[in-house]
This record gives sequence, C-alpha cells and structure tokens, in this order.
Amino acid sequence: MSKLKIITNGIIKDNPTFILVLGMCPTIGTTTSAINGMGMGLATTFVLILSNVFISLLAKMIPDKVRIPAYIVIIASFVTVLELLMQAYVPDLYAALGLFIPLIVVNCIILGRAEAFANKNTPADSALDGIGIGLGFTLALTVIGMVRELLGSMSFFGMKLAEGDGMLAFVLAPGGFLVLGYLMVLFRKLINKKA
Repeated sequence: MSKLKIITNGIIKDNPTFILVLGMCPTIGTTTSAINGMGMGLATTFVLILSNVFISLLAKMIPDKVRIPAYIVIIASFVTVLELLMQAYVPDLYAALGLFIPLIVVNCIILGRAEAFANKNTPADSALDGIGIGLGFTLALTVIGMVRELLGSMSFFGMKLAEGDGMLAFVLAPGGFLVLGYLMVLFRKLINKKA
C-alpha cells in the first residue's frame, strides 16, 4: 500500500467517525464548538501517532497474553504527556475538554488502530496511519462542531455572526446526534459518488 493511500484511507475510507462510527463519546461530548472539536481531534491525533509508532516498535516483544494491557500502558503514558502539555500551554481548551482528555486512554479508535494496524506494520507506516486516522477524526469533529456552533450559538470559531442565541438544542446532546446523523449521510453519499 502506498504511503499516501495509508493517509487518505484514514481520512476517507476508514474515517473513524463517519464510516467506522468509533469514538462517539468524545464526538458528541466535545463538539459543542468548532474549537473544542478541533482541539479534541488534534489531542487524539497526537496520542494516536505516538502510540502507533511505539506499539509498532515493541509489538514483537509484547507477549500475546498481555498485549492489550501493554497497549493501554503505552497509550496512557502519551495521554499523561498530552495532559501536562495542554495544562501548561492551552489551559482554557484543557478545561473545556475536561474528562474527555483522560478518556483518550480507552478510546476505541486508538486501541483499534493499535490492534488492527500498528502491531502488524512498520513504525513509519504506523505513523502515517496515525496521521490519516487522526486527520479524519479531527476533520469530522471540527465539521460537527462548526455546524453545532453555527446553529446553536450563531457563531463560528467563537466569533459571533449574528444577534441572538440560536437553537439551544444544537448545543445539547440531542442536537449533536442530529448533526452527526445528517453529516454521516452526507459524507457517505459524497464517498459513494467518488467510487
């Protein structure tokens, strides 16, 4: 598989949100604004790339009986680094994302890529897979956040576009599910037209 195809698969064919329907808790919980969605996507991408590389490097040394716990320890180490960096450099975003940052440790996207790709491929290909899947997740969360923020707060990346409040339902979970559903349908229709 070509290097570019590994990346594009993560964005389009294996998009974790719109195609594989993984990581729904952070998808609904953090996409009340575009900034929060982008921040969560980039945080997950950071952990995904680093954990994929390290799991790929250590895969042959990890016994099968402790494979998943070993993956979780590796992922948890990078999440801890991420938490400390976010607390130091982007404390407002860290506060906004709250509990969802530590929950990256058990995010099914990261564990799934470790099991399905990283432990069977080279560190370079695993890094590219992490970049592709991470970009796909970041793109999905940012778009969902943009739509929810626009409809719910009448703002775009925190900038107020019009007077008034918008529709509160889109800032709450029901609006998140509604936006996610419509965007999944739209994404799949666009993908099927290209194929």
